[in-house]
Amino acid sequence: MPATHKCDLAIVGGGLAGALIALAVQSRHPTCDVRLVEAGETIGGNHFWSFFGADLHGAEQALIAPVVAHGWADYDVRFPDHARTLAQPYYTVRSAVLDAHVRAQLPRRALLTGRHVLACSASAVVLADGDRLSAGGVIDARGVGDLSLLTGGWQKFVGHELRVAGGHGVTRPVVMDATVPQIDGYRFVYLLPFTPDTLLVEDTYYSDSPVLDEPMVAARVADYARDKGWQGEVIHRERGVLPVVSGGDFEAYWRSTGPKVAKAGVRAGLFHPTTGYSLPDAARLAVLIARQRDLSGAALHDLTFRYAARSWRQRGFYRMLDLMLFKAADPDQRYRVLERFYRLSPELVARFYAARSTALDKVRVLSGKPPVPVGRAIAALGGRA
Repeated sequence: MPATHKCDLAIVGGGLAGALIALAVQSRHPTCDVRLVEAGETIGGNHFWSFFGADLHGAEQALIAPVVAHGWADYDVRFPDHARTLAQPYYTVRSAVLDAHVRAQLPRRALLTGRHVLACSASAVVLADGDRLSAGGVIDARGVGDLSLLTGGWQKFVGHELRVAGGHGVTRPVVMDATVPQIDGYRFVYLLPFTPDTLLVEDTYYSDSPVLDEPMVAARVADYARDKGWQGEVIHRERGVLPVVSGGDFEAYWRSTGPKVAKAGVRAGLFHPTTGYSLPDAARLAVLIARQRDLSGAALHDLTFRYAARSWRQRGFYRMLDLMLFKAADPDQRYRVLERFYRLSPELVARFYAARSTALDKVRVLSGKPPVPVGRAIAALGGRA
């Protein structure tokens, strides 16, 4: 028979954002009865998440440190007319490590995996099997809301983790290898060398269309590996289509998934508008929530809405750059925007990725000869392109 279970805090969605909130709250409030509800059988799904060393500080770093699977002291970028190594740490989290850590830290009763959610409010969660959670507060972290309320383009990718016979020879991440042919918008290959004989090869596009032809892109991944002389087996596959946001109605997006329910992760609009990175925001919000004494549904809604709305306002600069990228630059010339950007100082680049660009940084990004036609840039910013 359907049953009603009581708890202090119910988190709907066991991806990165939901899992980090559960970990942070459990650590800060050990007597708090937390429930983490996830439709899949594992926490975090089957993903990699990466971030830069300058993205997180203090308690945020401490929260994420136990689930970091790989780390490097620096990384490379490659463009047709410019290549560079940046002395900035780079880290990757694996979902399997996140799943194991969550299971080790949270009581068994806290994890409700394989449970689908029909609906949730600020104080209740209704499960598909008829069970119900009655909670002091609820946070919805189930992924994207109504993306039709936002404008921009798409970052889409197909990645294969390879085990390379004899080793691959890559010693540090290549965050962007844009020396490849520019197809379907700005295209680059992303490399993460996990061990001397395993690495992730990911083909990524900044595209006008969300359509992802996975078999075709997977074939290009294989072609890239073959051209590098990497022979071996595919031991992991991943794919994704992420929004690159240049505008839209933030409040309508928030309301599209329930106006009075606290939200986290991409559901709250918390991701870098240009890069799509979501881990830094997930860690920052988790720490912020854990520091609260009032975990009621109303208080959590107000807290998460204010945080997300403030982030949206503060990131207008990045949305403007996205608008110029997609409206002012021809698809096969978009790489020039990033090539020019990566000639700037490493400290500026680090602040950009952390979404903490200073006023002077913004001037430096926009100054000099623009890598896109001036007239088209002005038209894009005026909303006429």
